[in-house]
Amino acid sequence: MKFRTESDSLGSMDIPVNAYYGVQTARAMQNFTVTGIPLSHFGKHVEALACIKEACAQANLELGLLGQDRAAAIVQAAREVREHEYDDQFPVDVVQGGAGTSVNMNANEVIANRALEILGFAKGNYQHCHPNNHVNLSQSTNDVYPTSIRLAAIWYGRELKDLLLELKQAFAAKGDEFAGVIKMGRTQLQDAVPMTLGQEFHAFGVTVAEDAERIGDALRLLTEINMGATAIGTGILTLPEYAELVRARLSEVSGIDLSTAGNLVEATSDTGALVQLSGVLKRVAVKLSKICNDLRLLSSGPFAGLQEITLPPVQPGSSIMPGKVNPVIPEMVNQVCYQVVGNDVSVTMAAESGQLQLNVFEPIMALNLFQSMDMLGRSVRIFMDKCLSGIAANPRRCAEMVRRSSGLATALVPCLGYEGAARVAKLAQASGRTVYEEVLEAGLLSAEEIDKVLDPEVMTCPGGNGMDREDK
Repeated sequence: MKFRTESDSLGSMDIPVNAYYGVQTARAMQNFTVTGIPLSHFGKHVEALACIKEACAQANLELGLLGQDRAAAIVQAAREVREHEYDDQFPVDVVQGGAGTSVNMNANEVIANRALEILGFAKGNYQHCHPNNHVNLSQSTNDVYPTSIRLAAIWYGRELKDLLLELKQAFAAKGDEFAGVIKMGRTQLQDAVPMTLGQEFHAFGVTVAEDAERIGDALRLLTEINMGATAIGTGILTLPEYAELVRARLSEVSGIDLSTAGNLVEATSDTGALVQLSGVLKRVAVKLSKICNDLRLLSSGPFAGLQEITLPPVQPGSSIMPGKVNPVIPEMVNQVCYQVVGNDVSVTMAAESGQLQLNVFEPIMALNLFQSMDMLGRSVRIFMDKCLSGIAANPRRCAEMVRRSSGLATALVPCLGYEGAARVAKLAQASGRTVYEEVLEAGLLSAEEIDKVLDPEVMTCPGGNGMDREDK
């Protein structure tokens, strides 16, 4: 392998001659062998960095700080990076010290060296296009890196929001399919009152759609950026017009309607929007996990459990018990959700631990946010394709449990009063007979009245079951 020599303030290093990254990236590769997850793993983060470098070059050109040829080369290089032509040149570990400096310099070096090629020079001839002096002109890691996290999080978040809305529709379709299946609702795992399986699945869809809206709310907070803040928010080494100009160019390049924070000192140290997004992702995870818990319980059996629904079999369930099939897809979603909840704790602690004018822990926040959104999105897609679409109802099993449940006694309250209905329920539980049989044998209602009052379908909605209005 051939090498070129590059230098920084700490000395010189040999860099592979074909590498687009430079000495600061190489140092980071040596220092931060932490997760084994390179920056390129989260491709949208690389895209965000390239968008920022393109917008900054355009702004610096308009302000007369960059020449036409150099700016054009930087813009072209940044666009090629956005197209993922150089993903293998972003090897920096996603977790590193330095508040993201290694990430920013990785982008600066790759874009500078590609720009050098466009200008007709060999990699490393930085006098013609320098990672710091030209690609990073009017910038600091402390405004580039936080802004890049926000852009990438918006893109990942939009994808997740769309998937949740798709999941809502999938639950609604199942709700329509199961609309005629009467079953027992349960509270505290005990029989409550009848409902339809369709109502249960429609409720799943509604709760998912609520979370999609909350993601949208959280993403709107991320559109406020601190570009132009440079080191700590004072805008040192920028022109007065720069912050607004780079915001406008970045909005155009990224396709996101961005705004500049009203106080750049505050915005440079504040990570509240990231905490908000993380909290919403935890909310999504908690709800999805609860739904999967319900599905596993409703499908338990096939003979010794509830078995009101059947999940599609996707793989054998045991190495020792023949014929056993487990709810592996909901189990997978559960575990993803547990990871997301843990990630939220990490984001929370990282945000709380920031000091003075900068939070240096944004790398771990970025990892956890991107991982949470990526894993949630993947798991939701798998869940829809391999589980939800193939769920089948077991109407006969549902009907039999309704018929035998003492929970039907609730419908007797308007006729017999609370105490009378409770006596019937206890008799049914003790004798093993149905509520219908107990009421008929005791002569409390006629068979015709019982058929009307104890009609499970009528119990699934307001009205009926003897609920006449009292004359005043």
